[in-house]
Amino acid sequence: MKWGIRKKLILLLMIATILPFGTGIIITYYYTIDSIKERSVTTNYDFIKKGEEELSVYLEDIAQMSSVLYRYTPFMNVLGNGISDDSKVNEEEVRRLLAYLFNTRTEIEQMHLYINNGSDSYTNYHSKISARVKYKNVFDHPYYAQFKTNTTDYSLIEAPHEIYSYNNISEIPNSEKVNVLSFHNIIRNIPSEDFLGFLSIDINLSRIASIAERLYTAEEEDLYIVDDQRKIIYSSSKEEIGKGMADNWFNKITKERDKHSLEWEDKDFSGVIVFQKFSVQEKDWYIAKRIPYAVLYQTARETVVMNSLIGVIALAIVLLITSLVSVKVTAPIKVLIANMKKVEKGQLEADFDSLGNDEIGMLGKHFKSMIGKINLLIDKEYKLEIENKASQLRVLRSQINPHFLYNSLQSIGTLALKAKAANVYSLLTSLSNIMRYSMNMQEDIVPFTMEIKHAQSYLSLQKQRFDERFEYTIDITPGIGSLHVPKMILQPIVENCFKHGFADQDQPEEISIQATLLNDYIVLSVSDNGKGVNQKQLQEIRQKLYRKEAVTEPGQRESIGLKNIYERLQIYYNNQAEMIISGKEEHGFMVEIYIPKKLNGVQEK
Repeated sequence: MKWGIRKKLILLLMIATILPFGTGIIITYYYTIDSIKERSVTTNYDFIKKGEEELSVYLEDIAQMSSVLYRYTPFMNVLGNGISDDSKVNEEEVRRLLAYLFNTRTEIEQMHLYINNGSDSYTNYHSKISARVKYKNVFDHPYYAQFKTNTTDYSLIEAPHEIYSYNNISEIPNSEKVNVLSFHNIIRNIPSEDFLGFLSIDINLSRIASIAERLYTAEEEDLYIVDDQRKIIYSSSKEEIGKGMADNWFNKITKERDKHSLEWEDKDFSGVIVFQKFSVQEKDWYIAKRIPYAVLYQTARETVVMNSLIGVIALAIVLLITSLVSVKVTAPIKVLIANMKKVEKGQLEADFDSLGNDEIGMLGKHFKSMIGKINLLIDKEYKLEIENKASQLRVLRSQINPHFLYNSLQSIGTLALKAKAANVYSLLTSLSNIMRYSMNMQEDIVPFTMEIKHAQSYLSLQKQRFDERFEYTIDITPGIGSLHVPKMILQPIVENCFKHGFADQDQPEEISIQATLLNDYIVLSVSDNGKGVNQKQLQEIRQKLYRKEAVTEPGQRESIGLKNIYERLQIYYNNQAEMIISGKEEHGFMVEIYIPKKLNGVQEK
């Protein structure tokens, strides 16, 4: 029962308990999360601001390392004059400066120096300075090429990438290829601005990671540092470092001018984003921290959980008391409902003595009385129906057999007049089989093979009677013979062909019997080449066949055989059988029967 008295009583008390308590919890929760969100945004922005300042100073320091070159006159002279083939002094100056710069920062992985005068190139990888190598196609390098058209920048930063060998000088094992951030610097002759060369510095991301990791909580929050080209310099998700940033939330923060936070919700993230724009080499970079609601409101949720736990305990006490009160009220009703469900399933009995003396008890008393009367009525009607069906089947079968016996004896008499003893013997054998089958009242359901044999015996008699003026064919699909069908459904249809189809006919007479399977149905067809019927006659036959009243008028006796078969099939197959009659004048007559393969619970083998 969906909404019983017990449920309604419990629901009412639950509402009375939950509504005020729950309202208080909800109000407290939303007030708390608003306060937490405001405080969290302020605190995290202060963290990010400090981290941004530290990161800006660090990146500017790396970018300004090339300025040391301008303060060292001997090295600048080497850049301006180039390294002659026989000058070991100049090479020593280059090596000394590369070694000095390399040792100033532990995070430097590699340095590359290009001297325009002479197209000479050097690298320092892990303190190993290479030999002098010519670099003829230096502007094939994408970042060096940018300096040809960009005369204002002295330094360009290449987003994190796997370390590579400049001019194929350094030998870098695959096992040591780490992600680096590259600073590409152009060296000009101040103040003439003449191009002298390039200095590239590759640093690992350890220092940047150290600064970033202090700004967020791993596994709970996300942090991103993105450059002016939308390349990810750092991400709490390591696999994203060096890739392009195309997320919608980032597009949103780049358009904000006065805000430093926003709330965001999509399929990948739901929470608050705190961000700051800062400048590196006069380019706009961004640092953003994403804080999921699950982390942001954890304290508020813990408070709600504690309050809810107290509420659940109080509710449990209320439910316990309510249940005890409601049991006494609803228990008799449940007993009555259980007995009604048994009645729905066909068990017409009441297994309780008394439900009390109140209104529910009176209802139970009348229910038991009603079940008793229903049992009496069902018992009476059921027995009456069995007797009526048995009587109906006996009457139907008695209508068929005498008529058939009359025709068979007439055929034997005709042959006897011709004095053909062998034919008489054959006829007597067929007649004996027919009479034995027809008068066997022990079996109502038989294998289809027996029906076919019975029809063949009848057709043999008719063949002897009409000789060459009659032919018949029987076509049975394999497997149908073992299926069970009601007795005496085939021969009366065949007999109908002789009674009505072949009267006063000059041409040879033919009958065709076919039996096939169609899905779960047996399709039985009997057709002849007799005189047939016109449309008016066919319509009258159909009306008589499908009419529920018994055929009693003399003019309707011609269709009694078909009607008997049709009515018996409806009884046996619970109105699931179908009989179709068709025909045209001078083109014969056909009867088709569709009956289920399964009959009265008998599963065919």
